[in-house]
Order: sequence, then structure tokens, then C-alpha cells
Amino acid sequence: MESENIECVSVSDGMVEEEDVAHIPHPFVKPRGNGSGTVSAGVGGGGVPAPVISPVARVHELLECPVCTNSMYPPIHQCHNGHTLCSTCKSRVHNRCPTCRQELGDIRCLALEKVAESLELPCRYLSLGCPEIFPYYSKLKHEAQCNFRPYNCPYAGSECSVVGDVPFLVAHLRDDHKVDMHIGSTFNHRYVKSNPREVENATWMLTVFHCFGQYFCLHFEAFQLGMAPVYMAFLRFMGDEREARSYGYSLEVGSNGRKLIWEGIPRSIRDSHRKVRDSHDGLVIQRNMALFFSGGDRKELKLRVTGRIWKEQQQQQQQQQNLDAGVSSFTPNPCC
Repeated sequence: MESENIECVSVSDGMVEEEDVAHIPHPFVKPRGNGSGTVSAGVGGGGVPAPVISPVARVHELLECPVCTNSMYPPIHQCHNGHTLCSTCKSRVHNRCPTCRQELGDIRCLALEKVAESLELPCRYLSLGCPEIFPYYSKLKHEAQCNFRPYNCPYAGSECSVVGDVPFLVAHLRDDHKVDMHIGSTFNHRYVKSNPREVENATWMLTVFHCFGQYFCLHFEAFQLGMAPVYMAFLRFMGDEREARSYGYSLEVGSNGRKLIWEGIPRSIRDSHRKVRDSHDGLVIQRNMALFFSGGDRKELKLRVTGRIWKEQQQQQQQQQNLDAGVSSFTPNPCC
């Protein structure tokens, strides 16, 4: 879809301020117990202080697969010369040691597996805020679900491989994908397509909204649902699923005295836009209905999608206030 076919109006428009970029650190280790994991600096030849060396860091290097550079977990394989690699990479190298090219066989490095059991390591996302430290064999499982792990770029319609925290991705969407940035919790989009009979699989991220101190992505898609061409709009939250449940949103489209309204909870960007689309978790509009809303001779699609984002707690408080106001203003007729 061409960019000139999209119009957007929000309550107050403005660009998001520049944010610092967070980087993901290389994992480091901490020994179990109260040891520091380092040795005191000595004096080397010529009076030059010897470098501070961490024996635990050296062990961690031994646990690094030479092929994929990830930490190795059982079964850890070795060749007849003692070179090790992880089980995933063993099949990739066609059972040949990547270091000495000798045949690997099925030799387990039980000693290295035993050493790994004595280590504790911080989460690899320490610099992103995770304070947790885990035994070696628990770390991998935690990192797969860590709430501080970086997010994939949520831009729709491309295979963008960029990852990062939310401030970094907001800047990335604005600068690299040229996504519109708006401040405010309400929006009004107009979608125009000159030939609505052609509905190809297409995805667009229209806008990133900044409200309630959070960021939200509004998507609009055209695709085939079975044999029927449909349009779909939905909102994603730039954060984890638990945080997303604190917010709600509504989408509305209509004309000629009719309207469709959708209310829901925004999905976290942990879920890909394709996963959200395939779950139909949003406002789905059949093409015939979309053409009806467009009016005229039905030869051009003109859809105006309006919406609102709210915080659930504030919404509940407002509903309670409205209910209280209604009750207090009601005066029953006296019985005779």
C-alpha cells in the first residue's frame, strides 16, 4: 500500500524523544558460594603487575561451543583428542571435530559436565535489569522466559532482525522504518484503496502511540481468510503480556448509520503480528461490509478507523463513577 493512501489524526501529534540504546552483554559467570571469582594481582617480570585472571571465566570459556559459541549443555561431546562441542553442532559438522578434524564418535565429556554443575551464572540480560543468578543448568530455561530479554522488531511486512529494549526499538521504528509517532490515546485513521477487488496479503504498521508512559503499535492488514478477502485492525503493546493486560482499547469503523466496534486487550509484541492476525484477535471487516461502509459506487474502498486506548484501572474507576452518579441522581417514586 502506498504511503499517500494513509491519513492519520491523533489528539496531539508529536515525535518521541530520543532514548539511549541498551546493549546486551556477553554472559559472564560467578562461582557458587562466597568467592569473588578472581585472584589478586601479582607482579610479573619487570615489575609490571600481572593481569587479574578469573579462573571461573576460564572454565566458562571451556564451556563455550567452538562452533556456535553458545554455552554447552549435556550431552557435551568430545573427540579422541579432547576437543569438545555441543550436541546440536555435532550433527552440523558431520561427526568431524571442527578443531582437529578427527572423527567424533559418541564420547561424552562427563568431567566438563560435572564442572558445569558447580557454577552459578547471572542472567545474560543483567544489563537490561534482570538481577537473577542461576545454577548453570537452570540459566538457559530462565533466559528463554526472562521478562528482561530484548524484543524483536515489531514492524509488520518485513523480516527485520533487529532486537533491543523498548526505547531502542521506538527509535529504530521511527528512524529506520519511518513509522509515524503520535502522542495521545485516541486516533483516527483513513484507509483508501483504489481497487478493493485486489486483496493481497499485505501488512502495515500505521502508527506508534505514546500514552500512559507506554508505547502501542497500531496495525492494519489485508489478507485472504479462506476464500474471503478481509481487512483487520489490531493493537500491540510494546512490553510483556502481563503489562499488556493493564490496558484496553477499542476500534470502530462504520458509515451510513451502521458501525462495527471491537474492544479488547492489546497483545504483547512478544507475539508476532502474524500470530495475532491468525488468531483474529482484532477488528475483522469482511470486504462486502467494508465496501458498504465506503458508500458511493463501491469501486473504491474508503475506511475510517477510529479508536481509543485506556488503562483498565482508570476505566473501571470511571465506570464506577458513572454508576454512582446514576444511582445518586435517581429518586424513586413514593409508594401510596
